[in-house]
Amino acid sequence: MKELSLAMLRAGIFGFGGGPSVMPLFRHEAVKNYHWMDDDEFSEILAIANALPGPIATKMAGYLGYRLHGVTGAIWGIICHIFPSSILMIALLSIVGWLSGSKVVLGMIAAVMPVVVVMLLEMALQFTKKSLQGLGIAASLLFFALALILLEVLHIHSGVAVLLFLAYGAVHFKLLARLKRGSSS
Repeated sequence: MKELSLAMLRAGIFGFGGGPSVMPLFRHEAVKNYHWMDDDEFSEILAIANALPGPIATKMAGYLGYRLHGVTGAIWGIICHIFPSSILMIALLSIVGWLSGSKVVLGMIAAVMPVVVVMLLEMALQFTKKSLQGLGIAASLLFFALALILLEVLHIHSGVAVLLFLAYGAVHFKLLARLKRGSSS
């Protein structure tokens, strides 16, 4: 429980900008730091968590806790993850009037934003590499374009888009096997 507590507290303390921007921290703790899973499994769990309703970081904290220590671990993981931000929110709300006009605070927030962007880009790069390895350039570009159209042109909810791609992924290898059998006949 100590490792789970430390990992979730760190993600809760250093997480900035909401659920998706915290995922690189979760990935670092689960994959690189403690080796609870590999990148492929983390990507799969992240995709499933994205498809489900509710805050992504809380779902990931619950999953990691459950994986390591069952129901008690799930509850403890969620508590450890949300505790730092809950305490900070209570403290900051008490002085929000002063902070909202502070140039120092605005400067700190402005300084942190590029770090969050780089962390998200790094995670996107890792997912892109895996996509290229698994699907190839043509299929990766096709799916990127399809996702862009679904999300930005048709304004389909991101959860629905993730579910559509999960459904395709569930049958992807079967389709490839059929295509290979058809071309060798």
